[in-house]
Amino acid sequence: MNRYILFFLVLLAPNLINAQDDLLEILEKETSGDQEINYTFATFKATRVINGQSVETTAGGVLSFIIGHRFGKINDGFQQLFGLDQSTIRFGLEYGITDNLNIGFGRSSFQKTFDGYLKYKFLKQSTGAKNMPITVALFSSTAINGLESDDTRKEFFSSRMSYTHQLLIARKFSNNFSFQLTPTFVHRNLVATTQDENDVYALGAGARYKLNNRVSINAEYFYQLPGENADKTKNSISLGFDIETGGHVFQLHVTNSKGMVERYFVTETSGDITEGDIFFGFNINRVFTIVKKDQAKN
Repeated sequence: MNRYILFFLVLLAPNLINAQDDLLEILEKETSGDQEINYTFATFKATRVINGQSVETTAGGVLSFIIGHRFGKINDGFQQLFGLDQSTIRFGLEYGITDNLNIGFGRSSFQKTFDGYLKYKFLKQSTGAKNMPITVALFSSTAINGLESDDTRKEFFSSRMSYTHQLLIARKFSNNFSFQLTPTFVHRNLVATTQDENDVYALGAGARYKLNNRVSINAEYFYQLPGENADKTKNSISLGFDIETGGHVFQLHVTNSKGMVERYFVTETSGDITEGDIFFGFNINRVFTIVKKDQAKN
């Protein structure tokens, strides 16, 4: 009898081992699933909502070429072809040092401005093992006014400089809707009059609603906190569409801001929408892979 029991145990042993392996495999999958971090992606389609920065960064090893364009005011009438006879342009380059750290440089025809900046994304919205409800990035830029001095008062090179620091806080609430808050500080070394503020604080808000896989509608607003500067200028407001076509993202919009550098659209917007001071413009974003990720690892 013992012989038969031993014989059946020998026959069943492989099946018992396989069953144990299957059970361990299921347990490993469940455990690894619990440990996975699912990061949110494409909170916004481009690195800018419209004028202002978004929490998105250019991927590591990728170079982004950005063309920003603003026509004149629509209320200039038919003589100026409703603003199409005039233009302001900015060329910019943005490079991903890593997936979360970007460096950028640009030149704008408005005020002959050069600007350079860094953006660092240090928190990512995620679910799973790590539950993070928001994405947060830091943005810091320096701009230099390149216009010739009018010689009416003594100026130093530092007088042409301004600085912007922003905290970009965004959440993708659903597959279609994203929202961002942007506390902003702008310092201008030289201002037009003694009544103007060198330091300006503002709160920006941006939103995106995806209409389909390639098109979204975007809105943006920058509110200047009460002060001398806010009494003389307008708050920047913009509305537009993002259209993705392969390696390009086209951003078509209307705005009351002519400048495309933070100093100008946050603190020096003069367009009054109620008077028809509306600028039509667009951004074109094109990316080029400079260093492939597998090469970077080697």
